[in-house]
Amino acid sequence: MSPTPENASRADAPRAAPRLAVRGLHKSFGAHEVLRGIDLEVGVGRVVVLIGPSGSGKTTLLRCLNALEIADSGTVRIDELEVDFSQPVGKARITRLRRSSAMVFQHYNLFPHKTVLENIIEGPVQVQKRSVAEATAEADALLEKVGLADKRDVYPFRLSGGQQQRVGIARALALRPNVILFDEPTSALDPELVGDVLGVMQALAREGWTMVVVTHELAFARQVADEVLFLDGGEIVERGHPQQLFTEPREARTRQFLSRILNPLD
Repeated sequence: MSPTPENASRADAPRAAPRLAVRGLHKSFGAHEVLRGIDLEVGVGRVVVLIGPSGSGKTTLLRCLNALEIADSGTVRIDELEVDFSQPVGKARITRLRRSSAMVFQHYNLFPHKTVLENIIEGPVQVQKRSVAEATAEADALLEKVGLADKRDVYPFRLSGGQQQRVGIARALALRPNVILFDEPTSALDPELVGDVLGVMQALAREGWTMVVVTHELAFARQVADEVLFLDGGEIVERGHPQQLFTEPREARTRQFLSRILNPLD
């Protein structure tokens, strides 16, 4: 199982052997069914974007993929590891699933008492038991990648929101995940800071990282996504290439949602 992105271009990534496969995923909180049988595939080096109204299940789906929430039933497979939530799942298997992906959160979730460098090497050293020297060298390279090499010894409170989010992306990459999960990574940012974060994500897509992104940034989805999924009421209402879904959506509910996002004053 390779933890790093393949060298092949995204256009050449094989669709027949998805890196991530989800079948019949259900999740309820009490009497409220949040996910109603989600089926999803993401090929190696592909980018899938999830859109939909608040409460549609997008974030819950991401959290189930990373086992931050435990699904009630259905399967999640990342490469060779498959977890069937229809039966009891042991802690070791949950841990393996969590280590197969990395989450970039909406509100950064950096450790405030640790420097940027310390935040990035925490997972590789404490969880993956890699050496401090190795983790530090990789962290420095990742900080260069996200344009923050000069911030390695700075504490998070001295960074802008956009800079903190780019540190969050570097921290996720440092874990060498098979899949990167982004939960509305720009929604907490001032508008002028959004572009820097989206630029880093676009570069990762070009490099061939496998990504699942929850976002309301439709322009980003149009430019970067290989597939866009519209969720509503815990179900995938429509899926398709961004050019098709944004210009000629087949479902009335999709058209209604896009109209409200693109023309909020109408």
